[in-house]
Amino acid sequence: MDGQDRLGYEQRLALELAAIGQRLVTISSEMREHSASVATAPPPAPEPVVAPPVPAPTPPPSPWAQPHAGPPRPPVEYESSPRTPAGEPQQPWPQAQQAWPPPQAQQPWPVQPPPPRETLFEKLGKDGAGSKLLAWVGGAITVLGFVLLLILAIQRGWLGPMPRVIGGAVFSGALVGIGMWLHRNPTGRTGAFALAATGFAGLYLDVIAATSLYGYLSPGIGLVVGLGVAAAGVVLALRWDSQTLAVGVVAACAICSPILTEGFTALLVGFLLVLKMASTPVQIRRNWPGLAVAGGFPPIFASLVMTAMTIPAEFDRTVVVLAGVTTLVGIAVALLTIRKRPDDVVAVALIAGSALPAMFATTLLEKTSASLLAGAVAAVLLAIWMVPDLPKAFTTAAGATGMLALFQTTVIALDGNVRSAIVLAEAVLLAFLAAQLNKRSALVGSIAFGAVGFLMAIGFAVPLTWLVEEPRYVTVTTGDYAAGLITAVVLGVFAATVPWAALKMRVLREPAKHPFPWVLSGLVLLYGAAGAVLCAALLVSPDETGFLFGHSVVTVSWTIAALFLLVKGINNKALRISGLILVGAAVVKLVTFDLAALDGVARVLAFLGAGLVLLTAGTRYAKLVASAKTPE
Repeated sequence: MDGQDRLGYEQRLALELAAIGQRLVTISSEMREHSASVATAPPPAPEPVVAPPVPAPTPPPSPWAQPHAGPPRPPVEYESSPRTPAGEPQQPWPQAQQAWPPPQAQQPWPVQPPPPRETLFEKLGKDGAGSKLLAWVGGAITVLGFVLLLILAIQRGWLGPMPRVIGGAVFSGALVGIGMWLHRNPTGRTGAFALAATGFAGLYLDVIAATSLYGYLSPGIGLVVGLGVAAAGVVLALRWDSQTLAVGVVAACAICSPILTEGFTALLVGFLLVLKMASTPVQIRRNWPGLAVAGGFPPIFASLVMTAMTIPAEFDRTVVVLAGVTTLVGIAVALLTIRKRPDDVVAVALIAGSALPAMFATTLLEKTSASLLAGAVAAVLLAIWMVPDLPKAFTTAAGATGMLALFQTTVIALDGNVRSAIVLAEAVLLAFLAAQLNKRSALVGSIAFGAVGFLMAIGFAVPLTWLVEEPRYVTVTTGDYAAGLITAVVLGVFAATVPWAALKMRVLREPAKHPFPWVLSGLVLLYGAAGAVLCAALLVSPDETGFLFGHSVVTVSWTIAALFLLVKGINNKALRISGLILVGAAVVKLVTFDLAALDGVARVLAFLGAGLVLLTAGTRYAKLVASAKTPE
């Protein structure tokens, strides 16, 4: 190999080495970027600074070089060593960029399926399940045996009342002490929980016995002592972080209390309310739904049963007061719980169930007092329903129960035909509230109130017989016609308001797309309008003349309303269809009812008025259609 060939080979080798180094730097940089992209908190990867290849130094001319040799041959270019302009850094190889890293699709993180729920047999098969079951079953049997011992001691005359109370307190306190001693050893905590729950339940029942059976404690002092015992039990459960212990104490006291109070009495409701107040702070702090159920619902059930047992007997104000207190405490506990935990399901059930005792206790009161009690419950629940920052499920439950209490207030406070008008007015108010506040629960309540009000209207306030029979066959007073007029007007307003509110809330589509609700509302509106016209005519002339004149006006008014809809519906298909349907209804009424029921001038007025209106409407409508800018 001569000197010139050696020089060309060295230059090519230098270029190849520089290209390989450049590719290694590029691959290393891309691998660092790829590994950083999958890290949890990737630091920004700096871009590699690529230095241009350093040309190999030119060796001195060889003394053996031939001076007259031809020009040197250019170096052979390979695909692996691209040429770059002088002075510019060499770019990364595109083949290397495309080959590394290999393209990989972004795979989503695998979704872990929820673990299957354990069956009863699987729970019983766990280590230690037998000891827990034996301990808690033994505790429950011990509590029941303690209650039976007290009853048997009373029946047989064993010892005296004072030794029984003291003995029960000592025995129960010993169980609590043994449980606290066993809790120091982790292996004995199952038995400690059962013994402590049994002991506190025995102490609470001993207080009830001393208050209810023996009279050693007055009801007020007994409730205070019971509150202290129950609070000590749930505080110990809080310290031991055991929901099972808390539920065991409260549930055992609630279940066994009716035995010692000899049934569902006012004293029983008081002791159950004490349990509820003692368990509420711990339940709010620790989110123990079992404790909320065990402490929250027994007072409601006891109050309802006590009221039901009192209804046939003489009025008892204490029962009503306790029902009101039960409702008030339940609503307060539900509000405190939902403020602490917006997703608490027990609070939603508690806000709805707490109103039942007071609402049911209205059956024991006179008309004015009952309406005031139901109205107070409705006002409180509807005020909660209007609070914007409370969870939707909670406010919906409060609103539904409040609307039920509002309906109860209306039914109790009013009677006769005025009741229908007030119920329909409440339906209209709820529809406006639904549209303004965008509350679907209010819209549902409005429809429910309206449906009940419509049934009450066609049954009592504006019966169908008024529209088809002459007054000589119906005995109605002037006051009934006045109430019917008001009810019919409010019914028509309701039929127009509910579709508007539903359309504004985007619950209901336009008539052309969803016609059935609009047709139903239109029929109710027609009934209300016809009832209002007939009641007004009969109020002026409560005889055959008023009846005939009223029907004539109804027929003519239908045709006028049809003309209005057709004119307004030049570019609205739904209005045009409604107008044509109303024209058909007017014609059917003329042929089927007016022709047979009306006679003399009334029949002539009905036919002439409707015919002239239809002729005018047809002529005018044809001109409007022809001159309309937007074709049908």
